Amino acid sequence: MIVKRGVAVSPGVAIGPAMVLGAAALRIRRRFIRADNAEAELERFRSALDHVCEEIATNERQANEQIGKQYGAIFSAHLQLARDPKLISEVDELVRKRHYSPEFASSHVLRKYAHQLQNLGNPYLAERANDLFDLERRILRNLLNEQKEDLAHLTEDVIVLAHNLTPSETAVLDRKHVLGFATEIGGATSHTAILAGALELPAIVGVGHFLTEISGGTTVILDGNHGELLIDPDEDTIARYRDAAQKARAVAARILSLSPRTAETKDRTRIHVYGNIEFPEEAEHCIERGADGIGLYRTEFLYLAGARERTEQDHFNAYRAVIEKVGDRPIVIRTLDLGADKVLPAEETFERCANPELGLRSIRLSLDNLQLFKTQLRAILRAATTGQVSVMFPLISSLLELRQAKMILEDVKEDLTDEGVEFNASVPVGIMVEVPSAALMAVEFAREVDFFSIGTNDLIQYTLAADRSDPAVAKYYNSADPAVLRLIRMVVRAGAESGLPVTVCGQMSSDPKFVPLFVGMGLRNLSATPQAVPEVKEVIRSLTIAHAEQIAASAMELDLARDIEGFLRGELKRICPDLAE
Repeated sequence: MIVKRGVAVSPGVAIGPAMVLGAAALRIRRRFIRADNAEAELERFRSALDHVCEEIATNERQANEQIGKQYGAIFSAHLQLARDPKLISEVDELVRKRHYSPEFASSHVLRKYAHQLQNLGNPYLAERANDLFDLERRILRNLLNEQKEDLAHLTEDVIVLAHNLTPSETAVLDRKHVLGFATEIGGATSHTAILAGALELPAIVGVGHFLTEISGGTTVILDGNHGELLIDPDEDTIARYRDAAQKARAVAARILSLSPRTAETKDRTRIHVYGNIEFPEEAEHCIERGADGIGLYRTEFLYLAGARERTEQDHFNAYRAVIEKVGDRPIVIRTLDLGADKVLPAEETFERCANPELGLRSIRLSLDNLQLFKTQLRAILRAATTGQVSVMFPLISSLLELRQAKMILEDVKEDLTDEGVEFNASVPVGIMVEVPSAALMAVEFAREVDFFSIGTNDLIQYTLAADRSDPAVAKYYNSADPAVLRLIRMVVRAGAESGLPVTVCGQMSSDPKFVPLFVGMGLRNLSATPQAVPEVKEVIRSLTIAHAEQIAASAMELDLARDIEGFLRGELKRICPDLAE
């Protein structure tokens, strides 16, 4: 068994066969064969190998003729590998004695030797591992007859393992058959990670280099609670994880059964707990779990889920679907937050920049593409006629940006009035406080908006200069950093002085250990993932305001993130032992 560790981004445990996504995205469909069918399967393997050797020999001849014999020698080496008696005999033995399928056996043997080459410490030999991977792909292509499966239409349960999954790839995962996923790269608050939570799939990102160590079909355990990926675990380990998962489900069921109860502290202070959603269907999940409404409706995935630019009617239909599900509960619709690790399908329309996190994204992109912006605003204003809808602008960094966005909103209202289209002219307007400049100017912003929503994901990365999607700087990205907490407190105080409601809607609000801290700071609105809503409410019901204020005061006196995080974890263990586990 091999254990790999990464960043846990979506809770839960999944046990199942690996679907390894490589350059060819070929899927090994079977791990085992019937014992009495071994000879027929080996004949299929030998036939595939013959075809591979013919392909390589053809490549060698073409290379010799067109670019020279020194390049043809590359394919000559591949041909020697394909005909290596040792490799062939090992595959033969795995098929005959362990009844592995030829696909799994050949992949297992070739990856074993490739991994050995990579670990010899010799850069030249490490590069030769690529020859083995190339041979593996050739053999699998022939054995599988080029069969490929996309992630949206699977036929069997799998755990997806990939170098990376883009947000658009994650958005279309087949939820019936994808049990969870792990990626080599990615950060805790990348949008792929956020989507994993929205899809309620156990997920780990930032695992590092591991795909070459595993073959498709290998049994893996994906522990989204602790950020561990166990490759080829033994039966005792599988049994232990299944037992732990069953206990976790029992705790979750108990907390879920209490979700209809109001989120009110022991001393009867009402705290509103809203849900963050990516897709309209998630609104129903939020309400089922006791959410007071939708505190953050991310709308950019209207674009990422398809290959065409969305019309005003597409937006309107998506917003109306949510309004119908939540009834008279409040809904905060965030305007498009495209850019950075999310791009429109028509990538040529928006050129990538050297540092996308500091480039044309979010409100800046909307202000630079007014037709795109106006289309969305028109749909929001129209949909708001039948619901308690607010509009929120993301990544506002200056008063000028806010005023420009509000001016465009007023222009849209005038257009709708001139056209005789019904709309809600009094939709509340707020901003996401996601950059330090907005937090520092919170008092001034409070004079021009109806509410604040603190987006901790971006606020952390911009405050600490740590790209939230880059595993190389993951250790610098820390939610509990005192600088981040002071900025949050600054916004909360500015809101209190101006009588504005303030909500935290980033990933921190879905983490139970931060709930007492936020309540103690004076926050009375939290917006979490649908999964986390019952847990957040459970923590609130276990608190008094005095206790929460004491926790916040103690945490703010500490000057190291690790000390703050350890302190908050210890407090959670005393307040809600089940959740701390």
